Amino acid sequence: MGELADLPNIGKIVESQLNAVGITTAGDLRSAGSRQAWLLIRSIDESACIHRLYGLEGAIRNIPKRDLPPEIKDELKLFYREISGLPDLRQQSAPTGDE
Repeated sequence: MGELADLPNIGKIVESQLNAVGITTAGDLRSAGSRQAWLLIRSIDESACIHRLYGLEGAIRNIPKRDLPPEIKDELKLFYREISGLPDLRQQSAPTGDE
C-alpha cells in the first residue's frame, strides 16, 4: 500500500481507485478535494456511495469520517443528493393538514 492508505478512511480498494484516476498522493487528494475525487472514483465505480465521499473528506482532514462536523456532512449530503438526482429533503415542508 502507498501513501494514501496511511490516511484515515483509505483502505486498499479506495487507494487503488484513487490511483486509477490519477490521485496518488495525499497532496493530490487535498488539491482535488473530496467532491472531485469522489466524482472521479464514481466515473469508474458507480457503486461509490456517500460513505466513500465522507471518507475522502475525513482523509483530507486527517480524521475518521465519523468525526466530520455535522455541517460538513450536511454539505456533502446535499452534494451527493444533487449528483444522484435525489430530492433535497430540507426543502420539503411538513404536511399542514390542508391537503
